[in-house]
Amino acid sequence: MSAWNKKQISKNEVEHLSRRYKLDPLTASIFVRRGLTQGREILYFMESDMRFQHSPFSFSAMEDAVDRILQAKEDGGKVLIFGDRDVDGITATTVLHDCLSSLGIDVSYRLPLGDDGYGLSMAAVDDFSKENGSLIITVDCGISNNQEIAHAAELGLDVIVLDHHNPPSELPSPAIIVDPKLPNSGYPFHDISGCAVVFKTVSAIRFSFSPWYKQEVCLFDAREENGNTVIDCVKLRNLVPVSRMSETIVPGERGLMDTRLPTYLQGQQILVWDEKSVRNILAATFGTADDFNFLDIRPEAGKVIPKVGNFPLRELKKVSRLARYGDHEATEIGGFYNIYVTYVNQCQKIQFPDLVAKQDDDLQLVALAALADVMPMLDENRIFVRNALSSINEGKIRPGLMELMARVGLLGKRVTSTDLSWVLVSHLNAAGRLGMPELAVELFLCKDLKRREEVASQIVELNTKRKRLSSDAMDFGAIQAKSSLSLHNGNLCVVVDERINRGVCGILAGRLVSIYNVPSIVVTIVDGTAVGSMRSCRGFSATEFLDSIGDIFLNHGGHNAAAGFSMTKDKLDEFKSRVQELSSSVKLSDSRTDIFEVDAEVPLQYLTPHLMEIADIFEPVGEENPQLLFMAKGLPVVDALILGKGEKQHLKIIVAAGNVKWPCLFWDEGERLHRDFEVGDDVDILFNVSRNNYNGMESLQLILRDLKKSSSV
Repeated sequence: MSAWNKKQISKNEVEHLSRRYKLDPLTASIFVRRGLTQGREILYFMESDMRFQHSPFSFSAMEDAVDRILQAKEDGGKVLIFGDRDVDGITATTVLHDCLSSLGIDVSYRLPLGDDGYGLSMAAVDDFSKENGSLIITVDCGISNNQEIAHAAELGLDVIVLDHHNPPSELPSPAIIVDPKLPNSGYPFHDISGCAVVFKTVSAIRFSFSPWYKQEVCLFDAREENGNTVIDCVKLRNLVPVSRMSETIVPGERGLMDTRLPTYLQGQQILVWDEKSVRNILAATFGTADDFNFLDIRPEAGKVIPKVGNFPLRELKKVSRLARYGDHEATEIGGFYNIYVTYVNQCQKIQFPDLVAKQDDDLQLVALAALADVMPMLDENRIFVRNALSSINEGKIRPGLMELMARVGLLGKRVTSTDLSWVLVSHLNAAGRLGMPELAVELFLCKDLKRREEVASQIVELNTKRKRLSSDAMDFGAIQAKSSLSLHNGNLCVVVDERINRGVCGILAGRLVSIYNVPSIVVTIVDGTAVGSMRSCRGFSATEFLDSIGDIFLNHGGHNAAAGFSMTKDKLDEFKSRVQELSSSVKLSDSRTDIFEVDAEVPLQYLTPHLMEIADIFEPVGEENPQLLFMAKGLPVVDALILGKGEKQHLKIIVAAGNVKWPCLFWDEGERLHRDFEVGDDVDILFNVSRNNYNGMESLQLILRDLKKSSSV
C-alpha cells in the first residue's frame, strides 16, 4: 500500500514568503514544503530574464581562457575542439565551433567515433600535432586526461579544458581549466552542463569585443543615515565584484585622509549615480569633494533605460526585480550594481544587434544538454531551459533542430521540457551511442537544408536501431541482473555481457536502477577492452565508488549519478571480485519507493484551471524539481472508461469539483475500476495537472498518480 506524505509546514513561514515575494498562499506553501525559502532560490522560479544568470567571469580561469582563444585568432593558429559522443558533448562542440568559426579562427572538431574510448586520446593529440596545430580545447571532457594533456604540452600544444565533471585529486597540467566543480573555480553554481560551460565561454568571448572587457571600475555611493555619512564602494572587473568597502563617518570628525577611501580608490575609475548629490554629501562630510574624480553614469543609463533615469538610488532599489530576492541587492549600492550591469548588457545589445539571435540559438542546445545530462532544474539551469522553450515555441528554431523536430512530429505544437528530454535528446543520443556522433554535429553545423533533412532522417533511423539494441540488452542481462543482487548484498546490480552493445550500457544501467532501486553497473567487451557504465541512486556517488578501485581502470570519471570506465579485459575478474567485496560497505538512503511526497492539498473550490498557472511556475521540471503533485479529497466520480486493448489497460475517469468537471487519466491502472471504486463513489486522488493537445485544441487534464476511495469516517 502506498503512503501519501504531506509534510507539515509553518503557517508563519508561508505567510512571510507570500508577503515578501508577492505569492499566492498555495504557491508559497509549495515553496516552503519543497524547502525553497531563500530569495536566491525563488528568483529562478519567478524570473526568466537572462540578466539573472551568473557571469561567465565568475570563473577564476575564464579571462585566461578567453585571452588564449583571442591569441589563436590573432596568430592564425589552428584550434581543435575535442568533444564527447553524448548530447552534452555534441552540443558543446557545436556551440564552440559556431563561435570560433564566426571569428575566422581555423577550427576543426573531433569526437570519439565507433568504439573509441571517452575523453581526449593520444591519437588525437598526435594527429593534431602533425597538422601543425597550436591549441586543443576539450569540451565535456578533459578533466581526467592527465597523460594526454601532458603529452600535448611535450609536443608544444596548449590545452584549455572546458568541462563539468568531478575533478580527480590531481588535475591535468599544464592546462587552463574552466570547470564549476573545481574547488577554486569561483563559480557560484556547480551543476551546469558541459555545454553550459562552453556557452559561458562563448559569452565571455563575445563580451571581450566590448569596451568593458577587463575594465576595472569602482561604483561609489554616499548617503546620509541617522546623522552619519555612509559610503559604499564596489570594485568590478568584467562586471564581476572583486571587492567591497563600507565606511560610516561622522561629518566633521575625520578628514578624508583619515579614512580608507584614498587608498581604496587610488587609480580607480569611479562611477556614481547623481554626481551633484554625492558631492554635496561629501562636501558636508569632509569640507570639500574636490579630491574625487567622478563619472556620473545616470544620464547615460537614462538614455539606454529611460524608466530608471529619474530615480535616485534609494528609489531605484525599490523597483529592482533582483532586489526582491536578496539582502545585498536591496541596498543602494546593490541597486547601483544591478542597474549598471543591466545598462552594460543593453549597450552590448545595441552595439552587437545579432547577439540575441545567436544567444537564442545557443540556448536551445544548452537546454538539450541540461536535460540530457540530468542537471538539476534549479538555479540558472531553469533560465536556460525556459528561454530555449520560449524561442522554440515562438518559431525561432535553430537550423538542424528544426529539421529534426519536423521529422519527429514536434513542429506546430507547444513544446515542453518533457518533449526535449524524451524525444529530441533520445534521438540525438542515439547517434553517439551507435558510434556516429559526428552526424548530430553535422546536423547543427551544416548550412545546406537538404543535407540537414537527410541527416535528420538518418538520426531517426539510428534511434530505431538503438531501441532494438536496448531491448536486446535487457534480454541478455535480465537473468544476470536479478541474480547479482544477492551476490552484492542487495546493494548493487552488476551485469557483464559482451553481447551488449557498448552504446546502450548506460541505458541498461539506468533501466536496472529503475527496476531494482540500487546503483547498477553494466559492462561489455570491445576489442579486448572492458567498457562499462554506472548509474546510481539513493544518494550514492558513482564517481567516488569508481575512484575506490581506480587503479584497475584505463580511465574513469563522470558525475555522482552517472559515470563510465574502461579497463583491459584481463582486469575483469579482479573488477568483479573487488566490486563484490565493496558491496557490503555500500550505504544507500531509504529504499522506499512507494511514498508519494505531496506538494499541496487542494480544496475542491480551488480545483480550477488556476492550478495550471501554478504548475507553470515550476516548469521546467526535472532532476531535483519534479512535477507538482497535488492531492484532493472527496471528489465524486461521475464517469469512468477503460482504454486500450493490450495487457496494460488505462483508466479514464471524470471527477466533479463543484461546477468544474475534470478528465483524469490513470496509465496502466484499468483494473482499479470495480476493484477499488465504482462510478458514483467519492475518491481521494493524487495528481499532476497537464495540458492535452488534440487536433490543435488545448485542454487541461489531471494525470493520476494514485487513487483511493474516500473514507466514510
